[in-house]
Amino acid sequence: MQCIVNRRAKFSASHRYWLPEISESENLEKFSACSKYPGHGHNYVLFVSMAGKLNEYGMVLNLSDVKHIIKKEITSQLDFSYLNNVWSEFEETLPTTENIARVIWQRLAPHLPLVRVRLFESSELWTDYMGNSMESYLTISTHFSAAHRLASPLLNDEKNAEIYGKCSRPHGHGHNYHLEVTVKGEIDERTGMIVDLGTLHQVIENYVVELFDHTFLNKDILFFTQVVPTAENIALHISNLLQQPIQELGIQLYKVKLIESPNNSCEIYCDQPVLRGVQL
Repeated sequence: MQCIVNRRAKFSASHRYWLPEISESENLEKFSACSKYPGHGHNYVLFVSMAGKLNEYGMVLNLSDVKHIIKKEITSQLDFSYLNNVWSEFEETLPTTENIARVIWQRLAPHLPLVRVRLFESSELWTDYMGNSMESYLTISTHFSAAHRLASPLLNDEKNAEIYGKCSRPHGHGHNYHLEVTVKGEIDERTGMIVDLGTLHQVIENYVVELFDHTFLNKDILFFTQVVPTAENIALHISNLLQQPIQELGIQLYKVKLIESPNNSCEIYCDQPVLRGVQL
């Protein structure tokens, strides 16, 4: 039986986004505050995912062995380091989150049956690398607060109550929505980035957060005057809003995950044809 196991590790390190071949003003324009001397730090959280068949002892791998490999090859070298100088790979390509994950994969692959390396720079930014050359996945987490009512304009109150229960009550209810936007692209061989992070943040802010935050979705968002604003339909609409502007950045929108509450969430994979919200 094939099984995937995951091992978590942590390290704290600093880095600086700086290209010596361009001027200080060009670095500042390209990397903003991340270019400032002598750098800045993060508490990184690393998840290493490995696949294999269960052995006679009910394990894919001995996780104690995995722990020691990760410590020897990765965390003992990166913890409390200045990443730009610690490994030769970061002299060629800057130690962005995307590139750190890629190099970690390269250093662990001879020792472990990897299927994914996930690296959190913070709770709002992380990357996934699956060993596919320079291809990487970057996720930004953000949030907005909005109210909605689950009720179709094509049905009467009785039928809406039958389908949607308390969520159909006339004055609606609200949520603090958490939104995760995952994009896919090729890591630039010099900057280590798949996209300018500030620009991507601004696209999500302009096309989603500013539009949705502190609204009554049924009334304030034209799309939802005819489409029931379930979490699924909201995520679909967000994916459709983001497809084109993210494509214009030279990357692809891969996934939109909307967390309505700790109990309810949905995910839309955006490598499918553009979808339309479902009324009923």
